[in-house]
Amino acid sequence: QVQLVESGGGLVQPGGSLRLSCAASGRTLDYYPIGWFRQAPGKEREGVSCISSSDGSTYYADSVKGRFAISSDNAKNTVYLQMNSLKPEDTAVYFCAAGPFRSTCPADFGRFGSWGQGTQVTVSS
Repeated sequence: QVQLVESGGGLVQPGGSLRLSCAASGRTLDYYPIGWFRQAPGKEREGVSCISSSDGSTYYADSVKGRFAISSDNAKNTVYLQMNSLKPEDTAVYFCAAGPFRSTCPADFGRFGSWGQGTQVTVSS
């Protein structure tokens, strides 16, 4: 069973940047995709981005495409989400989660688990 811990959230002005980290322990990330999700107050959870360490394939929601970049450091067993050109509508609690063995994104988002505790991102002037 993998354990995930997010970090890197905070308060940033519109147009600013943040880098979130998702540190995994308990097993390696090989063949287990890691996804970033977010949930704003009163809204459903949204799958934002995902990466498969086995082949480096990535997925981005249309709402963040061109602004966010996901990457993984297999040596550190950590996945990062670089968020640029942040907008107030990006404000949410961001979570990372792990997909089942050899699962794909976003088709298998409903099967992701091992959720971290989340990190708050607030974009405001």
